[in-house]
Amino acid sequence: MNTDMTPLAGGLLIFAASVISLRLGISVAIFETLLGLAAGNLGLPAADWMVYLAGFGGIVLTFLAGSEVDLKLLKNNFRAAGVVSLASFLAPLAGGFFFCRYFAGWSVPAALITGIALSETSLAVVYSVLVETGLVKTRTGKLLMVCTFLTNTMTAVALSLVFLKPNPGTLIFLLLSAAFLLFAGRFSMGIIRHPALAGKVIEPEIKYIFFVLLAFVYLAELGASQAILPAFIFGLVMGKHFKVQRRTADIKNRLRTVSYAFITPFFFIVAGMRVSLPALWASAGLFLAVFAVKQISKFAGVYFLMNKYFPKGGMYSTLMMSTGLTFGVMAVMFGLKAGFLDQRQYSILIGVLIASAVIPAFVAQKWFAPLEDEDIM
Repeated sequence: MNTDMTPLAGGLLIFAASVISLRLGISVAIFETLLGLAAGNLGLPAADWMVYLAGFGGIVLTFLAGSEVDLKLLKNNFRAAGVVSLASFLAPLAGGFFFCRYFAGWSVPAALITGIALSETSLAVVYSVLVETGLVKTRTGKLLMVCTFLTNTMTAVALSLVFLKPNPGTLIFLLLSAAFLLFAGRFSMGIIRHPALAGKVIEPEIKYIFFVLLAFVYLAELGASQAILPAFIFGLVMGKHFKVQRRTADIKNRLRTVSYAFITPFFFIVAGMRVSLPALWASAGLFLAVFAVKQISKFAGVYFLMNKYFPKGGMYSTLMMSTGLTFGVMAVMFGLKAGFLDQRQYSILIGVLIASAVIPAFVAQKWFAPLEDEDIM
């Protein structure tokens, strides 16, 4: 009898990453990614159900991150955050494109995909680290979420405009998503605050949120698009409702618990599994060069502006904004499927994204974490 060991191995990876994270005091997302990398290169395949769960995990993380954005803070700091985010987007986009086009000799589409992939800041990594460290409740954490959101919005728009091929389903996706988000505040609040749902162990409120996110995923696939932007906006809409009363705040806490226990870990684990260490080793020089381009260009674009507008925790915020994974992986996967990237280029870029998800976050947490006496908001 052949018994599939993949679910057991997946469960072990999730648990082991949690134990290591607790022992070392570093974000669990980092160890989930590293353990996924080790497992993938030791022969553990990423099953189809793991890949789908990983994709949904990224959407759930995006929704949760949106629910943490302080809309008042965004409004009051929009100009400064917009300047930081624009530089955060443009510097790696230009650096990645010119390096891969004129130094590595890649094609124009491959170089453009590289630039777009390097331009993002990982919403998943930033949100996970801020939640685990408690910084999500501080001014530094909230401003970092705002800048991350704006940077990723630009990355998503660039990816959509340059590479995605609209079809009739794209219009359906945009119209239905816009219509839902326009009225989501009113009827979503009616659902999650309905007296008949209070205290039910079947968690109908969480199931409603999951249903909406799955609907976004389905419509996005129908329209050859991505569900991350509407998921984030849905999080923004629901975020202000979660603050209305203790019961609605508890819904978000329970949703976070359910997601972090099993769903979102697969996003990081599967990302690690996608990297081929032999391919990276064979192109180690190019891998290190592209990684350096991302980090140097992000630092050049963010550090001085961050210190000018938001000086508290400037180095920490710069390092966290230098992380990459979510949109970058999507851009690289699209490039491979469309034939713009070969397997070698794909492995290099995925490896760079994983390294950028791990190394800057580790350094930021270890040596540049903001002081704990910062005002909690």
